[in-house]
Amino acid sequence: MTEAAEEIVEEAVPILPTARRGRARLGRVRWWTYALLVLAAAACIFPLYWMFVVTTAGPGAATQLPPRVVPGTDLLRMLELVISTVPFFQSLLNSTIVALSLAAGQALLCALAGFAFAKLTFRGRNVLFLIVVLTMTVPAQLSVIPQYMIISRFGWVDTLQALIVPGLVNAFGIFWMRQHISVTISDELLQAARIDGAGTWRIFADIVFPVVRPAAFVLALLTFVTAWNDFMWPFIVLKSPEMYTVQIAIKALQNNISVDLGLAMAGSFFATLPLLVVFVIVGRQMVSGIMDGAFKG
Repeated sequence: MTEAAEEIVEEAVPILPTARRGRARLGRVRWWTYALLVLAAAACIFPLYWMFVVTTAGPGAATQLPPRVVPGTDLLRMLELVISTVPFFQSLLNSTIVALSLAAGQALLCALAGFAFAKLTFRGRNVLFLIVVLTMTVPAQLSVIPQYMIISRFGWVDTLQALIVPGLVNAFGIFWMRQHISVTISDELLQAARIDGAGTWRIFADIVFPVVRPAAFVLALLTFVTAWNDFMWPFIVLKSPEMYTVQIAIKALQNNISVDLGLAMAGSFFATLPLLVVFVIVGRQMVSGIMDGAFKG
């Protein structure tokens, strides 16, 4: 609407002074809002920047007072040292395989389970869903021993299958997708599809999943980050250096007597870079997926 049109509307429909003040407050962002945003962004970025400083300046920068804030020139040397100490690139590849497999598996399988709990009618549906939700209250440490016994029976110790298969489905993913499907997919739409002759699998593939794809994408990204940062379970089941994930490789950079802070920081910094690349590429899609579910919920 042009300014002339706005003036005509304001003359035709008087606006109360309180309404004008409220609209002005909504349209004006105060300076301290930007200041708080800048401080919050700096607080989030500084740990990564300081990690980069320690990586390039050597381990002495980690304990230097006042803290050093200017990067050094040893980045490539530290990368060569990390590579010569552990099979770091192989660990990056292993983590990528595990994280991508879990992200894709949870996005698909949790969407299937969420669709079943949200839109299909079968005996014991509510009870089963309650059991799934209650498993979220069980500490993960309690499942380590039985899970290890199971993968030992299958002969999966020191393999990537031990990391991928147990994590293909989780309770949070099922709950997330079930809630999203409940509020975004109408029963009338599914009934119309069934009248047209579509089966359950066709309905899920052609109607449900394309609609809830943003929520599935968010779940996949969260799963990717969780799998990339996982330490406890890979540390238990992986034995060979060539099977290490990136977090176990970082642990291997530290010996049992002392810790080389520069080497450890270098490994952590190089392990964080892939996550930063992922967020730069898909960050906008993640935010839109979260906001899409928030508005429709």
